[in-house]
Amino acid sequence: MSAIRPFRFDVPQSDLDDLEERLSATRWPDRETPADWSQGIPLAYLRELCDYLQNDYDWRRCEAALNALPQFITELDGLDIQFIHVRSPHDDALPMIMTHGWPGSVIEFMNVIGPLTDPEAHGGRREDAFHLVCPSLPGFGWSGKPQASGWNVGRIGRAWGELMARLGYSRWVAQGGDWGSLVADCIAQREPPACIAVHTNMPMLSPSKALLEEPTEFEQQALARMQQYWDWESGYSKEQSTRPQTLGYGLVDSPVAQVAWIAEKYWCWTDCKGHPENALARDELLDNIMMYWLPAAGASSARLYWESFRDLTREQPAIDIPVGVSVFPEEIFRASRRWCEERFSNLVHYNVLPQGGHFAAFEQPELFVDELRTCFRHARD
Repeated sequence: MSAIRPFRFDVPQSDLDDLEERLSATRWPDRETPADWSQGIPLAYLRELCDYLQNDYDWRRCEAALNALPQFITELDGLDIQFIHVRSPHDDALPMIMTHGWPGSVIEFMNVIGPLTDPEAHGGRREDAFHLVCPSLPGFGWSGKPQASGWNVGRIGRAWGELMARLGYSRWVAQGGDWGSLVADCIAQREPPACIAVHTNMPMLSPSKALLEEPTEFEQQALARMQQYWDWESGYSKEQSTRPQTLGYGLVDSPVAQVAWIAEKYWCWTDCKGHPENALARDELLDNIMMYWLPAAGASSARLYWESFRDLTREQPAIDIPVGVSVFPEEIFRASRRWCEERFSNLVHYNVLPQGGHFAAFEQPELFVDELRTCFRHARD
């Protein structure tokens, strides 16, 4: 069995100096022609964001916050995986593995780790405590970059099962959004009886033709939102699922390209009322983007789309273990209860939230924590 080794974030100062030099040497395009975001992130805002990154942003603050948590790395299926592992002060806490997606990272979870692992210290109940495992996906953050193809969501799900076993957990739950939802889906299919339940804030499912013939008002709105995504917001996924290497040269070489590629999605997918910083603080946006820039993960993270996009079109088997679903109003895909019940035979929790978007834990940490506590109470019996 591969050893679990302690890990610390320790970015060389030369990497930060290089970032500043690259930002200083940027060759900017002309501004967009409309006075909105319809052609992409506006030039004025991107310049403002990059000026802040160059002159005011402090990576060492973020690095210290990450290093204040127990960080580890271990080899799984031939690849080093870096992860956070926070054990609750309560030995009988429920183990949970949480998986981020793209363009996210473990930064999304920073404000929920404390309430989930130590609820009594955050106004909650001892009996809702979790032991928490938060890995960085292969090719993301400081996890290893696969050197050969094959690291799709199914392989990641199996690796996460091995990780939980290696940590000594024989009975646990899984949570995920975005690609993390697909990973949780694979776990639900392949890892019982060790995995006893899953929760997702973006279930990936395809309603049957029968259910689509007479959609409810909620479902009509969800279908319209999905059409908006395919028509105007999904170009990034087509490129990442077909030519991630070509795209990667720009993302790894230019910090402005990497900032623009991700920051636009915070405008599209958060409940931000027109500006991403209405949903997330500027430092939070940049903390997450730095998890791509500093480890040069622009290409390696994009390859997950090339590896796994075809899985979205395959027939989806029913899932029989307990499943919980939380639907946030500005999510890309909002599944109705009956769509979920068609796929999940044991839907133990379903709730539509009043606010929040695609990055649920990041945007609405209190609502997110409450959803997980409520969903998984049944699993503690």
